[in-house]
Amino acid sequence: MSIGLGFVGCGIIGAVHAEASGRSGQHRLACFDCDAAKAGEFAARFGCDNSQSLEQLLSNPGVQAVVIATPNDTHCELAISALKAGKDILLEKPMALSVSQCQQIIAAAEAANRIVQLGFVCRQSPTARLARSFIASGRLGRIYHCRASLFRRRGIPGLGRWFTTKQSSGGGVLIDIGVHLIDLLLHLTDSPPPQRIAGQAASLFGSPIDQYRYTDMWAGPPNLNGVFDVDDHATALLRGDGDLTFDIAVSWAANIPAQAVNEGITILGDRGGLFLHLWDGRITLTSETDGVLGDFTPDVAPGSAWDAAWTRQHDLFAEAVSNRTAPPAGVFDGLIAQAVVEAWYESARLQREVEINIDNFTKTTAVQSRIENGPGMVPSPSATVHR
Repeated sequence: MSIGLGFVGCGIIGAVHAEASGRSGQHRLACFDCDAAKAGEFAARFGCDNSQSLEQLLSNPGVQAVVIATPNDTHCELAISALKAGKDILLEKPMALSVSQCQQIIAAAEAANRIVQLGFVCRQSPTARLARSFIASGRLGRIYHCRASLFRRRGIPGLGRWFTTKQSSGGGVLIDIGVHLIDLLLHLTDSPPPQRIAGQAASLFGSPIDQYRYTDMWAGPPNLNGVFDVDDHATALLRGDGDLTFDIAVSWAANIPAQAVNEGITILGDRGGLFLHLWDGRITLTSETDGVLGDFTPDVAPGSAWDAAWTRQHDLFAEAVSNRTAPPAGVFDGLIAQAVVEAWYESARLQREVEINIDNFTKTTAVQSRIENGPGMVPSPSATVHR
């Protein structure tokens, strides 16, 4: 099934979405970026209309849904504008800069009866999907601990640009990478929101900018006159339901040998455990069979895991828009991730464990309830961080 897409934000991630939507068979109809040169290049590359304003794109009757791939501080305003224009949206992570902004987006989605899918693309990695099937089948038993790490080797993105400017980004590596792992672990384990967190965040490498030595720079080159006031390393222990714990570590600039970089996820259960890598096809299940403990390495579909995950994300978005069904990652998933991020930063500031409390939370989104049951406002959840 195909839908008509508009793209707001014509940078690197906007192009990744456009490529994935093409592989998915969607119609790329229009684009807009406040940088006219970027928009022109994007339109020529992907064969879509170069809208001269956001209003022009949103008034295009062929555009059923909008992909928002812009700096984080614009997410809330752009999402609400698109929803008010009657468009469904695929919104890049993080959902917004704060829990309060997330709630504003949820309220706008409810009022417009529109779908919001969050760009938690790691859920669609082939190994992540396989891991979730093992967990759902009961092969791991009761999950009691999860550990996840994503380390870059001197890879701070866009140093000195909006990525490393807190006012625009809302944070550093925790917002960029950590939010993916928060969402993914909760998704894999089908866990309720965690209850408490002891977190740390540090800014170690990017200042002064002209003294930073790097191996690569996504969204670069560095702006030597820019700002670096965000975290480049973050770790946390989260306490979930019962004895369930989550150990997460992320870094933009780890001083580790290249061959030692091991971006992996370990999930431990009382019947089995598994390790997976999101992007290189590695996954190993350890469990007991006929009284013998052994490792099982299942086959993973060949090809680029990265391309497969992004394409599937657009497949599922088109399906949700066409069938008016709940997206795979919805507004409350974005809200939960933001609440954890805020508590993580607060814990780091206070240097102690803090409580995460999401009140009146329901796994079924209010938007989906309105789609199924017709008009009638459903009370919005409220999320607060208790200190």
